[in-house]
Amino acid sequence: MIRKPEVLARAGVALLSTALLATGWAWGQDPARRGDTRIVRAYFDDPLVAARAVMSLDALESEYEKGYIVLRGTEEDIETARQAGMRIVEDADHVSATLPSETPTEAVQGTIAGFPCYRTVEETYASARAIVREHPRLASWRWAGRSWKKTQRRPDGHPLYVLRLTNSETPEPKPALFITAALHAREYTTAELALRFAEHLADSHETDADVRWLLDHQEVHIMLQANPDGRKRAEEGLLWRKNHNTRHCPHSWAGVDLNRNFDFKWGQTGSSTEECSFVYRGLSAASEPETQAIQTYMARLFPDARGPGDGQAASSGTSGLVLDVHSHGRLILWPWGHTHDPAPNGKALQTLGRKLAYFNGYTPLQAIGLYPVSGATEDYGYGVLGRASFTYELGTTFFQDCSRFEDSILDDNLDSLLYAFKAARTPYRTPSGPDVRDLSLSGDASTFGVAAGTAVALSATFDDTRYENRNGFEPTQNIAAGEYYVDAPPWARRSTANAMHASDGTFDRPTETATATIDTTGLSDGEHTVFVRASDADGNWGAVSAVFLFVHNPDDGPGDHTGDDDDDPGSGENGSCAVDENTVCLHDARYEVRVTWLDGDGRTEAARAASSSTEDSALFWFFDPDNWEVLVKVLDGCALNDHVWVYGASTTDLGYSIRVTDTATGVEREYLNEPGVPASAISDAAAFPDACRPP
Repeated sequence: MIRKPEVLARAGVALLSTALLATGWAWGQDPARRGDTRIVRAYFDDPLVAARAVMSLDALESEYEKGYIVLRGTEEDIETARQAGMRIVEDADHVSATLPSETPTEAVQGTIAGFPCYRTVEETYASARAIVREHPRLASWRWAGRSWKKTQRRPDGHPLYVLRLTNSETPEPKPALFITAALHAREYTTAELALRFAEHLADSHETDADVRWLLDHQEVHIMLQANPDGRKRAEEGLLWRKNHNTRHCPHSWAGVDLNRNFDFKWGQTGSSTEECSFVYRGLSAASEPETQAIQTYMARLFPDARGPGDGQAASSGTSGLVLDVHSHGRLILWPWGHTHDPAPNGKALQTLGRKLAYFNGYTPLQAIGLYPVSGATEDYGYGVLGRASFTYELGTTFFQDCSRFEDSILDDNLDSLLYAFKAARTPYRTPSGPDVRDLSLSGDASTFGVAAGTAVALSATFDDTRYENRNGFEPTQNIAAGEYYVDAPPWARRSTANAMHASDGTFDRPTETATATIDTTGLSDGEHTVFVRASDADGNWGAVSAVFLFVHNPDDGPGDHTGDDDDDPGSGENGSCAVDENTVCLHDARYEVRVTWLDGDGRTEAARAASSSTEDSALFWFFDPDNWEVLVKVLDGCALNDHVWVYGASTTDLGYSIRVTDTATGVEREYLNEPGVPASAISDAAAFPDACRPP
């Protein structure tokens, strides 16, 4: 299931209008920019030239189908486009096609005014915490650092968090996919796509076999808002790109371009020393706390896998993948961006880039445009850590309209991200091999189930042609082999490979249908996972795909698994809270209490419930069952103020999130403490105003 922002309420946007008037900007117009810049239409004959201009210059729109792009640039920028073969036409009256022509009179609560499909920073964080609450064994919310304003103790500063998704009950070493979004504040689509991807993974773990194996055997870390202070400026309707470090260009476009601030080839071409430039690189490499937070997190996740020399390649078996999601231009980019020379692993990066672009139809390119760019994210991920690193450029403009986001950008890029997650185990190898699609089992094997001992026919299509071949050609091979595994994936120590055979008798084409017969004799009752992969004539094994196989005892009948589910030990007449080692249920199971702790190094975990909890009190411990760190009380205050109260106390300076949920009404209250700050007492005598009425 792919979620959309929940419509909570309707609210006016008077504060937003006031902020816009204060900047001298109105809806449908671009804000004034310091310096001699102008807006032009740049007509092109070669779409590749247009794509490179979008990568390098400040393109406002990239509707390639119109035969031109809209650029805002200096005379030098415009001359660069002209020398590349583009025809320049003045467009002083340009009005962005993506901004509403009038100030919105109402907004969906929790979303950006005029753009109800995009959640605000606060709502993005709340949605991420909801994923953790609903899927505590799959998700955790990790503190990763502070924004520039937060380091200055400004009340409007924001912490940076990472949402980690993986099955905590499968603790094997796992390859990781790391995603950053909204590094450039004005790019509305990016954080929402990343959040929808996370929600899809969490919601599909029980029903989608591919998502199941990915979260069971791999992990994804997503920094949904990599530039939250800048994003808040963009949410006001400003085309804000940088962070909000007001020490630089304080009276105009304050801040540093975080995608020119990374500590690899910093300060070289493609960035600016002018503080008010949109590509201002900062005073020094990684000068900004947001950049530092990303680099620190990446370094903890990915040990260096490449030698110190620019020409040294990472091993082809290196795991881990980095994606930096931007807009716009409909591009998939890989290193290098600072030079036209290919990266040492350039061929493998190109292959994966073209594979990712197959799913969304974007143009795959090395990340260098009309001129080099230095200090960028993907160059850092590969150059410093040796990890396959890519940039997505979504859609056609910064403030993308919701209909286009929902109708095309979302689904196409979810498919691309899912493939990236699959490839994260061996990104320099896997994309060269065939994909497995159209995977199916005969009869009721993947729905109601079959009796143990039933022969089940397995069918799949092996396809070695799925590359986006614009701007080049990806060689394809004939299929050479296919195999399936039951319950253990190919890389597991005790896995058993079972051959699949070409339906026409011989593997001799780049696309083949293959079959096998699965003997279910000896398989236990319940759900099993069938993993399938294929190789080509060069011996390249492609990504794994999976399907569920259900086996049941013949005496039960199809789909009858009565008694399989555990009893609900915490159910009560007033609510539906269920007790487990991390959950306390209070007042006849009406109130669910959970605590998650996190430290300054980004470690996070669900706190354990103490067995001595009472009907109205919950006790939790982090590290020692004899040392209770958090006390939470849910008290009946109905006779005094017609509310149920929440009180709490803790002596820790760890970060934590306390969530108290009224399971009868669905109302939730959350109480937070930031890492490194001594916890303050919780006193909320108005927590649940509807709790005194019958559920």
